[in-house]
Amino acid sequence: MSETVFTYAAPALKFGPGSSAEIGYDLAAYGAERVLLVTDAGVAATGHPARIADQCRARGLDVVVFDGARVEPTDESMAAAIAFARDAQSAGTPFGAVLAVGGGSSIDTAKAVNLMLTNPGELMDYINAPVGKARAPEFPLLPLVAVPTTTGTGSESTTICVLDVLSLHVKTGISHAALRPRLAIVDPSLTLTQPATVTAAAGMDILCHALESYTARWYGDFEAKRPEQRVPYCGANPIADMWSEKALSLLSGAFRTAVRDGSDVLAREQMAMAATFAGLGFGNAGVHIPHANAYPIAGRVKSFVPDGYPAGEPIVPHGMAVSLTAPAAFEFTFEAAPERHLRAARLLDPDATGDGPEVLPGVLTSLMREIGIPNGLAAVGYDLADVGDLVSGALQQQRLLATAPRTPTEDDLASVFAASMKHW
Repeated sequence: MSETVFTYAAPALKFGPGSSAEIGYDLAAYGAERVLLVTDAGVAATGHPARIADQCRARGLDVVVFDGARVEPTDESMAAAIAFARDAQSAGTPFGAVLAVGGGSSIDTAKAVNLMLTNPGELMDYINAPVGKARAPEFPLLPLVAVPTTTGTGSESTTICVLDVLSLHVKTGISHAALRPRLAIVDPSLTLTQPATVTAAAGMDILCHALESYTARWYGDFEAKRPEQRVPYCGANPIADMWSEKALSLLSGAFRTAVRDGSDVLAREQMAMAATFAGLGFGNAGVHIPHANAYPIAGRVKSFVPDGYPAGEPIVPHGMAVSLTAPAAFEFTFEAAPERHLRAARLLDPDATGDGPEVLPGVLTSLMREIGIPNGLAAVGYDLADVGDLVSGALQQQRLLATAPRTPTEDDLASVFAASMKHW
């Protein structure tokens, strides 16, 4: 029997320049007296977290700041954040809310901290199977207010937190509806200091969120589920489609401009809106092959260090990792939904011509070249000898691969990775 039901959920949203100045009011409305603010050192250096903390204190809130979130979190960095939060909570009045100020790394770290402040066990208990035990939270989480300072991850809208498990060299995550922030505050002015390389990588994450949710397996093509079996990712559906299409249209006009001129206020605002819209889409429809492939690409990084990120620390930023196999992945999935792949290509580039599987990959590679994304997996340190390990890592992301419109075999994934060694 085929599924006849799809689900949709989203956080409350406050959007616009200056919206971050109202956070103290919003937190007080939740009845919070003591708040844990989670950020990272780079974002802290911009002064935004300190300003927001002071504004909250002016409202009578006690704010404890943790600025040790790691760019691309690991199980170790999250354990350190959790230990800090537990120690701080035991030393005073219990926290009434968690506030995340930063990119997806800070927001994801705040989700994990919130989970472990309110529920028993260890982090690995809650990590998605087969890496972890996929335990569901037993107790309600604290209100989480998410304030993104980068435009890309959509973590302020989603039920997911992502991390590297260092001992296994795998990127995985925790997925549960309880992790979704209570409120997303999107202030485009906070992104004006975002470097061009970060804008490019984060923007490709927005783009792939929209493309993957738009081309995901249609919700009615799944087998019918019982109520207790429903998960946040239910497949492409009419509401998610609306958000994804609008995100793609915004990216078509703003993406190149935001990378070229980070001071362009209108482009920054449109990128922030595209990130929000894409998050509202993929947070319900799901993502598929490019994101599944991104986890081992980032988790097995060798020596690649991109501009605009912490020096001396090898990293393939999440959005960059997602983009590197996207052209080959969408060529593979084309036959499952040709009309959607072609419409997506023309939303991104109204001048795109042709009607074959090469159209969307061509639009993507042209954009990636213009904004400075590395020329394929080889440019970030991988070669054909790594394909087997990359495939093994992607196959662990069954939660994502299940949403693909065309189910990939092990050989299919190997072909996608091999074809992604160079794009142009």
